[in-house]
Amino acid sequence: MLLNVLLSTVTLNIIYTVSSVLVLIIVFLLSSLLNKKSSEKRRALVMGITYFLSFISLVGVTAFLLWIWDFDLVSYFSEVGNSLLEKLTDSFGLIVSSMLVIFVTLFLLKIAKIGVSRVGAKPSPNQKRKKTLGKLLLSVIKYGLWLISILIVLSIWGVNVGPALAGLGIAGLVIGLGAQQFINDLISGMFIIFEQHYDVGDIIETNGFKGEVIDIGLKTTKIRNWKGEVKILANGSVTDLLNCSRNSSLAIVDFGIAYGENISEVLELLKQHLPAFKEDRPEVIEDPQCLGVMELAGSSVNMRAICKTLNNQHYATERALRTYIKKILDDNGIEIPFPQVVIHESNTNS
Repeated sequence: MLLNVLLSTVTLNIIYTVSSVLVLIIVFLLSSLLNKKSSEKRRALVMGITYFLSFISLVGVTAFLLWIWDFDLVSYFSEVGNSLLEKLTDSFGLIVSSMLVIFVTLFLLKIAKIGVSRVGAKPSPNQKRKKTLGKLLLSVIKYGLWLISILIVLSIWGVNVGPALAGLGIAGLVIGLGAQQFINDLISGMFIIFEQHYDVGDIIETNGFKGEVIDIGLKTTKIRNWKGEVKILANGSVTDLLNCSRNSSLAIVDFGIAYGENISEVLELLKQHLPAFKEDRPEVIEDPQCLGVMELAGSSVNMRAICKTLNNQHYATERALRTYIKKILDDNGIEIPFPQVVIHESNTNS
């Protein structure tokens, strides 16, 4: 008789358990469906409500299942709490020591960040170089401090760090044999930084991508182009490098005049008016000058003007100089021709 009662109770509990799980699954599915079908304006509110109801349902179902299976939750948590309190009491000194080590590590990292952030803050001839070395130094300090702090914490808790260091050495050797590309990137990064191939803030072009160097590490280099796209390159793959930041830039403007114009007069006119282009333009280093005739084209005499600018400022200068030359030619009646075809009619008698 007692066995039949127990079997009946267990069967009923199983039915309750399966039903509760099914209800919980249905609640989760309905919550997900409501989140997907809600509008953009109300999505945050709907998600908050559904997540709250799902959490309440999960807690309620869990409590119900524990109750029907006669699980003494109070005794369980009391036992776990007493055990945890006893362990915390015994290990209080170790915990305080570990927290102190972590606090000191974070404090030193904060000081390092503040100190490195001031490197290259003042304008100087080596400002970019200082910023690059500062970022590298901060990276080395960060990894070094965390490695040392982890070893100290392990030693506080009674772990013998000697065999661990030996194991790290052997593991490093094994990894090194199988990670030749990784080591190649590290070595290339060291040569890039110490031979000063480029610095943070330089404009470079490599692997068909041109942009500003925003970060240099021992493993990778990050470049951002004028559209805001960031490309991350492994240092070992940086080949055929073109550094556009080492010297001043040159703005080049080609333009054409009609064949009927006097070339000498045009050159003299540009010689008189081009120097005024430099006014109120701090990016222009030297006065623009016209080099002369570059090509006798089909419909025009093509000429070229150049202007030396600060690094990577030539694009905007070219646009402005092109507009300025057009205004000079228009103001002085110099014809800028368009493509045209000259037809000669024969005078022979038929």
